[in-house]
Amino acid sequence: MRSLHRIRNYVRAMGRARRHRGDLVGHFVRRPLLAGATVGMESALLLSNRMDPKLKELAELKTAGLVSCEFCLDIGSALASGAGIGEQQVRDLPRYRDSTVYTEVEKLVIAYAEAMTLTPAVADDLADLRRRLSEHFSPAQIVELAMTIAWENQRARLNQSLGVRPTGMSDGLACALPERSS
Repeated sequence: MRSLHRIRNYVRAMGRARRHRGDLVGHFVRRPLLAGATVGMESALLLSNRMDPKLKELAELKTAGLVSCEFCLDIGSALASGAGIGEQQVRDLPRYRDSTVYTEVEKLVIAYAEAMTLTPAVADDLADLRRRLSEHFSPAQIVELAMTIAWENQRARLNQSLGVRPTGMSDGLACALPERSS
């Protein structure tokens, strides 16, 4: 059931795209093998649902903000809204540690996304976060979360390097903003 809800959410978000719709597709048309691999990975992550989709959306949105990918922030904000993430949660991502709108588990997931995204990713910090995550999640869920964050890093950095622009999927919604890493 989670998969169907996530697919519906993605279709809705993509349907809201009003401008620059061909940016990413225009690049992938030149490299069909890479496009196919990307579709395969996106599908695998979309259909992997041991981890609560809301937590995965928070992790992706935090990652997109740290990488400053405007396209990813646009689609991520629309997907977050569809997953039930509130406006204040979207706005508080840069200051999640001090925010009262997140549970401790949500803060832990966001911290893991942050640690994986910052360069360099410090192994000791990640080891401690993995240990803390294992108090709440199964090994399979942690793998799914880590892969989600790693893929968002790849996706955001690719979009940034190719100049993929936001499409307006989050128009009228609370939209996460680029963050400066400290």
